[in-house]
Amino acid sequence: MGESNASPFDMDSSSFDAEKYLERLLKDCSLRQIMDTEAAVVKDTQTLHSDMQTLVYENYNKFISATDTIRKMKDDFKQMESDVNLLMTKMQSITTFSEQITGTLQGTRSQLCRLSEKHSLLKRLQFLSTLPAKLKGLIEEQNYAQAVQDYLHAQKVFAQYGRQPSFDGIQKDCDAIMADLKETLRQDFQRAGNTAQSLTEIGELLLQLDEKTSDLASEMLTCAGKRLHEQIVMLQDQTERDMLEFVDMGIDGFLNDLALVVTSYFDMFVAKHYENERDDFQENALLELNIFLNQNIDKYLTLVQDRVESDIGYGDTQVMLRALDRLHRRLQAMRNICRGLEVQRNTVDIIIGAAHQLCDAHAKNLKDHFADSLSAVRLSLVSAKSDAATGLNLSDLISNLYVAMVEKIKGVLQDLLIFLRTDWSFNIKAEHKGALCVEGIRENLLIGFLRHISKVMCGFGDASSSSPPNLLLVLSKTCLELEQQGVHILIALVDDLYEIDSENSATLTHETEICAEMRETAQALLDAYVRLQGANISQMLRKSVETRDWLNCLEPRSVRAVMKRVVEELGSIETVVASLYEGTGNPTGFRTTASSDSSRKTYFSNFTASKPQYRSNWSNYTPSQLESSYVSNIHRLFSERVDIFTSVEFTKASIVMGIIKIGLKTLLECVRLRTFSKYGLQQIQVDAHYLQMNLWRFVSDENLVNFLLDELLGSAVQRCLESVLMEPNAVEIICERG
Repeated sequence: MGESNASPFDMDSSSFDAEKYLERLLKDCSLRQIMDTEAAVVKDTQTLHSDMQTLVYENYNKFISATDTIRKMKDDFKQMESDVNLLMTKMQSITTFSEQITGTLQGTRSQLCRLSEKHSLLKRLQFLSTLPAKLKGLIEEQNYAQAVQDYLHAQKVFAQYGRQPSFDGIQKDCDAIMADLKETLRQDFQRAGNTAQSLTEIGELLLQLDEKTSDLASEMLTCAGKRLHEQIVMLQDQTERDMLEFVDMGIDGFLNDLALVVTSYFDMFVAKHYENERDDFQENALLELNIFLNQNIDKYLTLVQDRVESDIGYGDTQVMLRALDRLHRRLQAMRNICRGLEVQRNTVDIIIGAAHQLCDAHAKNLKDHFADSLSAVRLSLVSAKSDAATGLNLSDLISNLYVAMVEKIKGVLQDLLIFLRTDWSFNIKAEHKGALCVEGIRENLLIGFLRHISKVMCGFGDASSSSPPNLLLVLSKTCLELEQQGVHILIALVDDLYEIDSENSATLTHETEICAEMRETAQALLDAYVRLQGANISQMLRKSVETRDWLNCLEPRSVRAVMKRVVEELGSIETVVASLYEGTGNPTGFRTTASSDSSRKTYFSNFTASKPQYRSNWSNYTPSQLESSYVSNIHRLFSERVDIFTSVEFTKASIVMGIIKIGLKTLLECVRLRTFSKYGLQQIQVDAHYLQMNLWRFVSDENLVNFLLDELLGSAVQRCLESVLMEPNAVEIICERG
């Protein structure tokens, strides 16, 4: 099909016709096309010529090598042909000699077979005749295994020739020797101090000597138990070794011996069937072996657990876990070796118990560290109080206390993370108890410690405690810092490290609960601080009222020193509070302007000489309308109740206002218990106005202060024998001068 379609004008075809191609080219193409075609043909010819030369040069060495190989093969085949011919000649000669030998020995072959059989029989008889002496020699050399093997081998010959009188005597001698050996082996089997290897070897020999299987099985477990108990006692004395060496000793000694005893017992009594024993012997033997295995593993793991409990908190946790990991791997291997047996106790329980105990130890360390931190803070406050030049930076104390607690907790969480390393052979999170343990790290350690912090700090705010005021302020601010960021950081950290889904858990404590507790503690401590500072201010004011004779006072010429001391004390308090809580935008924390002139005016009007009446900003009544007692009572009915001991907010103004309210309320109550002369009343007027001039800087709502001062002067008026107030201008002059 391809040749029929071949064109005479295709240069690559075998049917190419140069004449026809040239004629067609001259006929159809122009001179330019003919010249181009000539150039192309010349170029293709040169290319083909070059390719042919290259091909020849590349394969020249191969052609030469092939020629040499063929020449060498011809020579080798000639030598091989001569060797094969020589071998054929020799084989023919061997065949001839073999036929001659076979023909010559044909008559004596049967005779040689009979002689060989007789020689073998004589060797057996010789073996029997020397057997008693040989057995004694082997027993003296304590080569008991060879002696038993020779005796069992001789039993087959005795069974065949034992009826002969000469053989009967030899058999009796051998039986007596082996009976003595059996007794010796039994005594060695029962002797204390035997290793598991020797027990196994002696047990196998006794079984070969037809010892009763059930008795031997029971006795083997008893003797092995004594030996294993000795190793337990020896391990109990290895207290000076570290945990890794201790576990290695137990693995190399106790567990290896236990595994050898178990596998040997299984092979000797469970895996084999004995005709002379009961049908349930193997089942009972397996049950006894399982009990024996679990009892000894329980003893050993109890010893390991006691050692772990004694090392927790004192030794290296990583070394302890490496040792327990090695023990876990060994017990896993024993489970694979002990076919059909169930090892009930697991090393994971010990590891989980160690995690619980380490959590408890860390919890105690955290509490001790927290107690030491509080003691250091308290000592710093006392030192600063005793040395005024040292000064006190409460912010630094709070920062140090907060950072120390948070970093300590983070370190503990990182330490406990070693139990969840992926390169251990155990995974405690896969166990239900382990999962509870991991959650316990969150609940018992972290949440428990945070609640401990809250409880201990809250205890400082009790009325029975004698805590310094600044300590209450530091603890309150620390709790607030924990509520705002510390609790979230720590709970998020433990959830992330231990992969705990606390958001979707109904049993785990939510972050908001702890934040709420921290805020309650911060509020209680801050309220206690306000009460304590208020009590200090109240103490000064109460003594100043109770120790003065208000009926025999001189005309006031200045503000009493206690009022100046109160203002100074409030200034100091505000400076401390302002360093922790934001003020009103002023860096110093003080207000620089009053709310209005009317709020800072002198509140009290003149009273008539006949019957004391006064006028105040909280009343629209005129002196001529009602007596002062009625006016004040009506004012109380329509005025808003002032709560003195309410919770304060976490702001500077609210804290200082709470202290001021307590002090002014105390002063008010003390005034109500005294009786005043005219000058006594005027002294109260001067003091009240001085307080009004200075206290507005500390509060955000000065109307409340004005109201309490109004109440104060109103009570003094009611308790005065001659209610004549000083002129407002005179009061202003005295207060500004004071």
